[in-house]
Amino acid sequence: MRIALIAHDKKKPEMITLATKYKHVLEKHTLYATGTTGRLVAEATGLKINLKKSGPLGGDQEIGSMIANDKLDFVIFLRDPLSSQPHEPDINALLRLCDVMEKPLATNRASALIMLKALEKDKLHLFKKD
Repeated sequence: MRIALIAHDKKKPEMITLATKYKHVLEKHTLYATGTTGRLVAEATGLKINLKKSGPLGGDQEIGSMIANDKLDFVIFLRDPLSSQPHEPDINALLRLCDVMEKPLATNRASALIMLKALEKDKLHLFKKD
């Protein structure tokens, strides 16, 4: 599967924790991430991650383009709902694309855990369109 990892600044430690705990699952898949998140996760875990630009510099749009072109299977985007983001329109566009293209999207630790556990048990095919 092709998986995107994105995390706002205050959520990057959570993403690193998730990726570390589920490294045995994630290493079997093709990973993409926005710049800083991907670099930090790769450094902490040794996972091979295809890096896009930082979110505010267009990384969210690059991930969105991949979703629009059916080049991603699901997205884990740990958002910080309590902080204002300067690139909020890009974030909203990315979330909208996941809905339009019916791509599973985890926006918090709880939903990310459900998706990673499903992936671990090889049950993520349930999320694919018929």
